[in-house]
Amino acid sequence: MPTRTDIVAAARRYLGTPYHHQGALCGAGCDCLGLVRGVWRELYGAEPEVPPPYTPDWGEVGGIEHILAAATRHMVPVAPGAAFAGDVLVFRLKPTLVAKHLAIRSAPGRMIHAQSGDEVREVALSPWWTRRVIAAFSFPDLVD
Repeated sequence: MPTRTDIVAAARRYLGTPYHHQGALCGAGCDCLGLVRGVWRELYGAEPEVPPPYTPDWGEVGGIEHILAAATRHMVPVAPGAAFAGDVLVFRLKPTLVAKHLAIRSAPGRMIHAQSGDEVREVALSPWWTRRVIAAFSFPDLVD
C-alpha cells in the first residue's frame, strides 16, 4: 500500500517531463491526466481504466464532467481544504466550463502539474490556483 511520501516521490520523478497531450510517460511526455495516470501505474500497477481519446479543447464542449466522474469511481473524495500532500486536486479553470485540470499536492502550498506548452513543474499553489480547486481526492488504500 502506498504512502503519501510514495505518491509525492513518484510525482517528483516526472519533474521536467515535457508536456504532451494525452501522454503519460515519465521523461517522454505527459499532460495533467497523464501525470496522475503515471503515478497510479507506478504505485498500483495497471490503471483502473484507460481514458478515451480527448482533444485539447474537450473541456469547452459537451459539458460532461469526465474527470470528476472517473476520480469518484477510483479515488477517495476529500474536502479540497483538507487535502494533504499526495492528494489529487481538480480544477475548473473557468466557472462555466467542466473541470479539466489536475495536480498532485506535494507539500503545504505546493503542487506538481503538467501544463500545456511547458513541462511538469512543482509550483506554488497560488491564490489563482486555489480559487479554482473544486474537488480533491486521495489515492485508495493509503498507509499513513
